[in-house]
Amino acid sequence: MNGRFSISLHILTLLDRFPNELVSSEFMAGSININPVLVRKEISNLKKHGLVASKEGKAGGFMLAKPSKQIRLSDIYKAVRQTPVLGQTKNTPNPKCLVGKQIDKHLNNLFDEAEEALVKKLDKTTLSEFTNRFN
Repeated sequence: MNGRFSISLHILTLLDRFPNELVSSEFMAGSININPVLVRKEISNLKKHGLVASKEGKAGGFMLAKPSKQIRLSDIYKAVRQTPVLGQTKNTPNPKCLVGKQIDKHLNNLFDEAEEALVKKLDKTTLSEFTNRFN
């Protein structure tokens, strides 16, 4: 997994810390220490998944689309997930080999179980609970 989950969680945590303000992408980029264009790219994805809302214009900015108590870390993970957490098998093993002809099936089962465990763990924590760790 690339850094999209970390960046998105950082964005949403900032928005949760400033609930009565419209937060700019420049402010978020300064906190994350990345280019504002990358922040806007992630925000666009988070908006598409119903996690972020925006107000256009000079005094515009971003806010959470719903209360942080209703956003689970698993929702964020699912919004940014592009590939399974352990990756995917890429080669074509030898079908005449005892291991080769079965390895992909067993790897895929292992990868699916790991992904399921990760999502289950992330599902136990809300964005609000995560944000409250910052004093």
